[in-house]
Amino acid sequence: MLGDFRAEGITDYLASPLLFANGEVHAVTWATLRPGGFSDGHIAGIENIVAPLSRVTEVYGLRRSASILLDTYVGHQAGERILSGRIRRGDYEAIHAIIWLSDMRGFTALADTLPPAVLIELLNSYFDCQVPAILDCGGEILKFMGDGMLAIFPVASKAADLPHACGKALAAACKVRAKIAAADALVRIGVGGGARFGLALHAGEVLYGNIGSGNRLDFTCIGPAVNLAARLEELTRETGYPILASGEFARHCAPRLVPVGEFSLRGFSALQPVFALAEGIG
Repeated sequence: MLGDFRAEGITDYLASPLLFANGEVHAVTWATLRPGGFSDGHIAGIENIVAPLSRVTEVYGLRRSASILLDTYVGHQAGERILSGRIRRGDYEAIHAIIWLSDMRGFTALADTLPPAVLIELLNSYFDCQVPAILDCGGEILKFMGDGMLAIFPVASKAADLPHACGKALAAACKVRAKIAAADALVRIGVGGGARFGLALHAGEVLYGNIGSGNRLDFTCIGPAVNLAARLEELTRETGYPILASGEFARHCAPRLVPVGEFSLRGFSALQPVFALAEGIG
């Protein structure tokens, strides 16, 4: 590195320790093109600003770490809201979104027979097939629930953006189905030629915000639209279709979705039209 600096005409190089309040030691480096390098006055000036620079750097480092942690555990959009201080219980907003609710079929039986390490490998491989595809298509992972997962594709403008969001969610669903069918870990460990999954897609309004008790909150989405998605996901077991969609979702994705029938879903008085991918039963 120093040889490269010399070739660029750099005449002096200085490294100063940045001492953080938690005991960590980092460093800041300085270089100059000045003939003769840094003078004693230059070095004294640099040393005078190292302590305040440490404080500023630590603040930015902590914020970056907090941002990474929140992105990892609650998702980027929810993480930004939490980091901006929107952490009051009951703080929510109504948004339009595509709701994605999925789980692995037969997971209870697998959990009863597989060693813990193998079960964790199976779950991680299963979610690896879903999360990148959802994020690449503009979705946001809200929650892992054992072998289940809740995600949303936010819709900025219902009229203008809903068809596009439905198309993105359906594209992600097709990618996920193909990845799960081809995943070595799932085929090797799964039952019946590989682990299968059930996925429900619905479009509707959700309440997006903080829910919980006392100082323990969860950033999630709730509402009748989420409940409908949950009932559709349960229906994948009965119908044999791995991917089911509501009528509200399907009307934006014709002709790729075909009608399966009208079903009485728990908690809903009216019969609900249900659609599946035209490619067939999984």
